[in-house]
Amino acid sequence: MKDNKRFPLSWELKMPKMGESITEGTIINWLISEGDTFEEGDIILEVATDKVDNEVPAPASGTLKEILFQAKAVVPVGEVMAILEVSEDIKSSNKKPVVWNESEKSHKPKKEVKRPKQVPQASNSFSTSNSNTFFSPLIISIAKEHHISFEELARIPATGHDHRLRKSDLFQYIEDGRPYKFAQPIAEKDPTAYRIPQLQFDKGKGKVIEMDRMRQMIADHMVYSKHTSPHVTAYVEADLTNMVNWRNANKVAFQEKYGERLTFTPLFVEAVAKAVKDFPNINASVDGNNIIVKEDINIGMATALPSGNLIVPVVKNADTKDLKQIAANVNELAGKARENKLAADDIKGSTFTISNVGTFGSVMGTPIINQPEVAILALGIIKKRPEVITTEKGDEIAIRSMMYLSLSFDHRVVDGFLGGSFVRRVADYFEQFDINRKI
Repeated sequence: MKDNKRFPLSWELKMPKMGESITEGTIINWLISEGDTFEEGDIILEVATDKVDNEVPAPASGTLKEILFQAKAVVPVGEVMAILEVSEDIKSSNKKPVVWNESEKSHKPKKEVKRPKQVPQASNSFSTSNSNTFFSPLIISIAKEHHISFEELARIPATGHDHRLRKSDLFQYIEDGRPYKFAQPIAEKDPTAYRIPQLQFDKGKGKVIEMDRMRQMIADHMVYSKHTSPHVTAYVEADLTNMVNWRNANKVAFQEKYGERLTFTPLFVEAVAKAVKDFPNINASVDGNNIIVKEDINIGMATALPSGNLIVPVVKNADTKDLKQIAANVNELAGKARENKLAADDIKGSTFTISNVGTFGSVMGTPIINQPEVAILALGIIKKRPEVITTEKGDEIAIRSMMYLSLSFDHRVVDGFLGGSFVRRVADYFEQFDINRKI
């Protein structure tokens, strides 16, 4: 008869994967210290990405043996953040524990290998060493403490993946005495080359408001998108009279029958999903010289949070759902956004995004692409105005509910024909809405 005695085992607590495009997370705060005990399900730490903050629960009861990364550290997905000593029923457990050994060094973070000191040339000139100018919140925080500008950060040799500047690179540069602190850029020899003008602006005086962490990440994401994708915007106009009249006539009955509010958003998501199915190449992302055409059609909805920041919850597999299911998804996600209760799974996997700028009274917008997607659709305000329409009696003037649609697309992989055809197809689905449709 086997002994079911519970033994203390060592467990690697790793940085979880919190989204399709998320490769790292920032540790916000450890809620317990080394040596503290915890119960299964207790929150051990909080981690953040450029999308959401998440709480990491304990996998079982035990003790926090060792913390490998402190608060504010940027940790790759899958990297061990801490060693837990947990009590686990070996007989019934299907987990694979890692046995703790005081002399074992495999759990310790590897020491950074020091590089030779970087000595500036006598001319005090430089060429940008770090071609990736996207810096993590931790790098920016350290740079601020040492009064290092973004221009100086760009000069530091980077050893991270895709030429990302790592914390060890920055500390090594500081230890070397910041050799490029006063370096000046080498003048371009090509007279036709574009140079960024060194302008000094009077930013004025007033109340200084520091960006919160999410706003900083949104700013980085938007700058990255504009830098990465050559944006082109196509516009069309759509007559939504049939859709507006149908919704007004059926929204009460819809809620009574299904228990869900019928806003315009589910109708928009439904039509956009149909158009994406008609033009699958708009449902893609770019990976170097490859185009990845996504199999799933997941529609992201740009949504305002109570803080004023924006987030993009996702209606998964929108093309496979009926209006009732889409309405339920939209209402649930909107409610979570208002209450700041969106989970990581709610905002991951988007393949195409819509932004209803008409909610704020805007006639139209020129949205910035939500990377790594290749297009985003902005929907303007629905406004009644007189329009010339063709009837059996000829041309007549009638009051119609009109909307402007604007599609921003990545001109690297989406040309004008595809972008224009797609946004026109969305408008066609809006205009051809069946006024006799049953709920």
